Amino acid sequence: MRKIERTDVRDIIEYEKARDGFRRQIIDLKKRRRVGVGRNLTFVFENRDTMIFQIQEMMRAERIVHEERIADEIAVYNTLIPDENELSATLLIEITDQRRIKPVLDRLMGLDEPERVWFQFGGERVYAAFEEGRSNEEKISAVHFIRFPFTAQQARRFRSGEDAAYLCVDHPNYKRRAKIAPDVRASLEEDLA
Repeated sequence: MRKIERTDVRDIIEYEKARDGFRRQIIDLKKRRRVGVGRNLTFVFENRDTMIFQIQEMMRAERIVHEERIADEIAVYNTLIPDENELSATLLIEITDQRRIKPVLDRLMGLDEPERVWFQFGGERVYAAFEEGRSNEEKISAVHFIRFPFTAQQARRFRSGEDAAYLCVDHPNYKRRAKIAPDVRASLEEDLA
């Protein structure tokens, strides 16, 4: 997937004029890129458009107008855009009851260990690679950035749509899987094209 360049990002005045329409487009896009797995885990699959939106919103919120700061934002968010044969997602651990935040997060310690989260289709498994630094022995973040590195063969098979696809979690305290809906799959297949 092509990385973001400076010409893809509007200055904050231009963005403000176009924000309502662009925001509606991104909200609609993210609906087709969201997968809930059980009660507490939501995966929002990122692409170039979702990252441009994040950059624009950061510039707007922080009133970023200097070119070097804009370049820094672009560089940070470009790292979250999936590479060839790869999907990337923001994993949100969602807890609405304030009293349950710490207990639920504590129960999910180790979620970011190898082979706990994966895509499954046919006989294939594509394991998530979690960004480092979001947890330690004492705590786990409620937000994680993850990548699913497919081989070229796995990407072709996923795109073929031959097999049902699932997003799976296997943690001692959280074992769930969710079937990937057709509209979500179509959107993810575009990323792997």
